[in-house]
Amino acid sequence: MAPPAAIDVQSISDAQVATLSGPLTIKGVPARRAKTPKIGGMHVAHASSDMFKSPGYGKPKAKKWDHRINEESKSRKGSSIKGAAKYLAKPGMITLGGGLPTSEYFPLEEISIKVPTPPHFSEKETKETGMTAAGIRQSVVILADIHVALQYGQGTGSAQILRFVTEHTEIVHNPPYQDWQCTMTAGSTSALDMAYRMFTTRGDYILSEEYTFATAVETAAPMGVKVIGVKMDEQGLLPSSMDEILSNWDEAKRGAKRPWLLYTVPSGQNPTGATQGEKRRRDIYRCAQKHDLYILEDEPYFFLQMQPYTGPNAPDVPPPSSQEEFIKALVPSLLSMDVDGRVMRMDSFSKVIAPGTRLGWITASEQIVERLVRHIEVSTQNPSGISQLVLFKLLDEAWDHAGYLDWLINLRLEYTKRRDVICYACENYLPQEVASWNPPAAGMFHWIKIDWRKHPEADEKGLLAIEEEVFQAGIARGVLSSKGSWFRAEADEGEDMFFRTTFAAASSENITEAIRRFGEALRAVFWLQ
Repeated sequence: MAPPAAIDVQSISDAQVATLSGPLTIKGVPARRAKTPKIGGMHVAHASSDMFKSPGYGKPKAKKWDHRINEESKSRKGSSIKGAAKYLAKPGMITLGGGLPTSEYFPLEEISIKVPTPPHFSEKETKETGMTAAGIRQSVVILADIHVALQYGQGTGSAQILRFVTEHTEIVHNPPYQDWQCTMTAGSTSALDMAYRMFTTRGDYILSEEYTFATAVETAAPMGVKVIGVKMDEQGLLPSSMDEILSNWDEAKRGAKRPWLLYTVPSGQNPTGATQGEKRRRDIYRCAQKHDLYILEDEPYFFLQMQPYTGPNAPDVPPPSSQEEFIKALVPSLLSMDVDGRVMRMDSFSKVIAPGTRLGWITASEQIVERLVRHIEVSTQNPSGISQLVLFKLLDEAWDHAGYLDWLINLRLEYTKRRDVICYACENYLPQEVASWNPPAAGMFHWIKIDWRKHPEADEKGLLAIEEEVFQAGIARGVLSSKGSWFRAEADEGEDMFFRTTFAAASSENITEAIRRFGEALRAVFWLQ
């Protein structure tokens, strides 16, 4: 059951569907677009991923998740206001029904942006050779028309942006079941909140890494939902630990039914920087099948997978030589392994374009997407029109899929340099008798383990007091880091001490200086001077 629409679009005939067979490639996008239905020209025109993706002949259909969707989500109906927009398709219709303000009063005539010309992505190169793209009031490209972009839109997002992310998802992940779909979101945090509201009820537990994205815990808490932490190693979540938790769950002791919802950040995990390898992901997926788990795959750092760390005196590993090689170098996603439709993948432009766009998308089975869209329609309503306009001009019109992948390759190499800087600094300045770490393979975080038991007063002070002492010693010396205890999935202190540092924003010189200062703080606190 495809997500209901506000406006019917041109249907896809059997002949058209037949021409869409086979997985999509970068070079195949123009031919695919030539054979798919034209995107409607009205600002409320609905679009579905089914318009833009392969039909998936030979692939299984997703499982149904009625037994996991909660009563709140099941009770959601389509928006009556958006539903009435279907009558606008009738020729000559004059609308007095909708609450859409006239675009005559939108005080913008043109939006102009200057963007890099691939592969020249530096600020200097963009100033010298960048392309200028503009959105104007009347344009042959519908989304480039400002009066469309600034008007109320569909919960699924604009057809043009939805088309791009659907194509992108098929090129990179090619989900192995038929009825997958994408829908745009106001970022992954909003999508996560809606997912919790769809799947959980007060008193439930959900599963996550033992150290996890703090907002994932803080979003669940007011809903009366608790998080139970799964043990981790250098590759992140341990499926053996998750299996043990689920196999030995005691409902009477816990006061709750066994959890069945898993929230995980597989690549460059926040806060640990850990990245699940391909085998680890397959083991996690098999464990999810065994216990009938539904997986929320939060992947803001997926494309920040870096070159292998070789150390300060070793030659660099050659970068990917093509977009295809870059895609093959990525650790396969859980979505790409999902034969059951048990994964909702949350993607975001926040870490690869800009967080202020507040634009992302989810990929899941059509049943789950339809329920999420019903929630979007009565909450965020639709993603930001200006953000969609800007990203359409950048991604689709200026860059296309090849240019966007070139940008992601550029980010891979830039983040590799930053990761190397912080690792080199740690090797030079941190006291390795108390500090240890694993070079991150993805993301923007470096997770430093501190052997707090080597503190001269460890027995008297304990973990949290020593952690606070290290934190304050860093502040006193001019470096801010994040305490590992802030990221505990469960409300306990844990057994080990960690600090999260990031190499995403500071200059190379400041990263090095910050680590030097943090090393001084550790030496002072542990009496190593």
